[in-house]
Amino acid sequence: ANTDSLIRVQLTRLYYTKVIQKRLKNERRTYKIKGYVVIISYICRDEPVCSSSKKKDKTMAAKKDRVLWADDEIDLLKPHILFLQDKGYEVIPVISGQDAIECCKEESFDIIFLDENMPGLTGLETLAQIKAINPDVPVVMVTKSEEESIMNQAIGNKIADYLIKPVNPNQLLLSIKKNVHKNVIISETTTVGYQQEFGRIGMQINDSLTTDDWMEVYKKLVYWEIELENSQVPMTDLLRMQKQEANSAFGKFVKKNYVDWIQNPGIRPLMSPDLFKKKVFPMLDNGDKVFFILIDNFRLDQWREVKDLLAEYYTFDESLYYSILPTATQYARNSIFSGLMPLQIEKMFPELWVDEDSEEGKNLNEAPLIRTQIERFRKKYTFSYHKVHDSQYNDKLLNIVPSLLHNQLNVVVLNFVDMLSHARTENKMIRELAQSEAAYRSLTRSWFQHSGTLELFKRIAGKRYKVIVTTDHGTIRVDNPQKVIGDKNTNTNLRYKVGKNLNYNPKEVFDIRFPDKAGLPSPNLSSKYIFAMNNDFFAYPNNYNYYVSYYKNTFQHGGISMEEMLIPFITMTVK
Repeated sequence: ANTDSLIRVQLTRLYYTKVIQKRLKNERRTYKIKGYVVIISYICRDEPVCSSSKKKDKTMAAKKDRVLWADDEIDLLKPHILFLQDKGYEVIPVISGQDAIECCKEESFDIIFLDENMPGLTGLETLAQIKAINPDVPVVMVTKSEEESIMNQAIGNKIADYLIKPVNPNQLLLSIKKNVHKNVIISETTTVGYQQEFGRIGMQINDSLTTDDWMEVYKKLVYWEIELENSQVPMTDLLRMQKQEANSAFGKFVKKNYVDWIQNPGIRPLMSPDLFKKKVFPMLDNGDKVFFILIDNFRLDQWREVKDLLAEYYTFDESLYYSILPTATQYARNSIFSGLMPLQIEKMFPELWVDEDSEEGKNLNEAPLIRTQIERFRKKYTFSYHKVHDSQYNDKLLNIVPSLLHNQLNVVVLNFVDMLSHARTENKMIRELAQSEAAYRSLTRSWFQHSGTLELFKRIAGKRYKVIVTTDHGTIRVDNPQKVIGDKNTNTNLRYKVGKNLNYNPKEVFDIRFPDKAGLPSPNLSSKYIFAMNNDFFAYPNNYNYYVSYYKNTFQHGGISMEEMLIPFITMTVK
C-alpha cells in the first residue's frame, strides 16, 4: 500500500498474483486474475492510520476510552464499531498487525482488539510485539479460530480475553468493562455494598449476645476491610470507626463472661486448651496423619491474604476459636500444647512453667508439653516438633520432610510473623514498610510466598497429610495510651500487666484481682492482672511523652480485642 491507500487482499488459494494498485474511493471489488479470485478493499486515506486520534477536541469535558481494533475484515465490523462509539468509546480501526504495531508506537490505547488470522503478521505475532511496546495494555483476541493451541498460546502471552466470532456487540462491551473499567465498577459496587452493610453490622454489634455472634461480626469486618482495601475505596476511616465500636462492645462482652468460661469449660467456646482434645486428637483417632502448623501472631486477615496461594493444593474448612488471656505466647501457646490453663501447668508441671520475672525463655518447653498432653489422654501417637526461626532452619526442615512421614503428628511453629511484629516496633525501616494494616498484610504475604513456607505446604500436599493452620494469638495496632503505675517487678508487656500495687483507671481495663479464678498463676499473693482493651496500650508516667510516641501505632498483643482473641483455625485437605 502506498501513502494514499491501503489495500487488503483475501485469496481463496495460497498464492498472490500481482495486482495493480489504484487510488479509488472506499469500496470493495472482485477481480478474476489468472484463474484466482481476488477480493480487494480500497480504504483511501490522506493521513497515517492513527492520525484521526491526533485531532481530538481538547475542550472535551471527559476523556474517551480508546479502543484499537486490528482486523483484516474491519469493514464488516462497522456495526460493532458504531455500537461501541454510541457507548462513548473512540474506536481506531486498522486492517493489519503491522498497522496496529505502528499505532501502539505512536499513541496509547486503553484496550486492543486483535484478530488472529490476518495477512502478514498473525495476531499472536502482533500480540508479542505490542506487549514489548506496552506490557500493561489489555489485548483481547477476537477471532474465528477455535484451535486449542492458539488459545493456549494466547493465554501464555497474557491475553486479557478470547472472543470467538461471530461476536455479539455486548460481548465486546463486557470485555471492555472487565479490562478497562473493572476497578471503577468494583469500587462503586463495594462502596454501595459496605454502605448497605454498615447499618446491619452496627445492629449486629449491638445485638451480639453469644460467642458465635462475635465471630460472625469479626468475619464481616475483616471481609469488608480487605474488600475496601482492594477496591481502593476511601471508606477505611468509617470501617476503622466501626471496628473500634465493635472492639469496645467485644471488650465488655469478654469482661462479663471470661471468668465463667474458665470456671465452666463445658459451656465455653472452643479455647486454647481445647484444641488438641477437640480438634487434633479426633483426626488422629480417625486414622488421619496431621501436620499442625502454628504461625505465631497470625490474624484472620493475614490468613485471608495468603489463602489463595494454597488454593491450588488444598480445600479449606475455616473456623475461629478464642485465645485465652493474656493473648501472649507464654500463656496462649503453652496452653494449646499442654491442653491446660497456665495455673494448671504451673501446679502439675512446675519444671515446665517459666514465671514472668524469669530471665529464661518462656517457650523452651513446648515439645515436653505436647508429650504430657498425649500421655495424659493415654494416646500412643508418634510426633515430632520443630520451631522455625529463620530461613536456614526452614531449608533444613524441607530436607527432612520425608523422614517425618512415619509420624502420626508433626507440629511446626513458624515465628516470622511475630518477629515482624516486634521488628516493626524496634526497626525504623520495617516500620516504614509496614505503616498500615494493608502493608502489614502485604509483608506477611511476601514472606509466605517467597520464603520456604509455601514450599513446605507444597511438599506436605504431596504426602496426603491433613494440615491444620492456626496461631496462638493475634495482634492489634495500638494508638491510645493508658497510664499505669507499677513496681520494678511489673512485666513490660504493653497490653497486659501482672504485678502487685498496680495503679490504673479501672474503667479503662479488665482487671482480674483473683488470678486463680481465671486459671492464671500469681507471682505474689497480692498479684493481679490488668488487660488493655480496644486499641489502648499501657504507658508509665515516667518519660511518658517519649514512651507514647515510640509505641504509638505499633502492633502489640496480650490484651482484649477481636484481632487478638478471635483466632483462625483452618483444616486443610489435599485436593
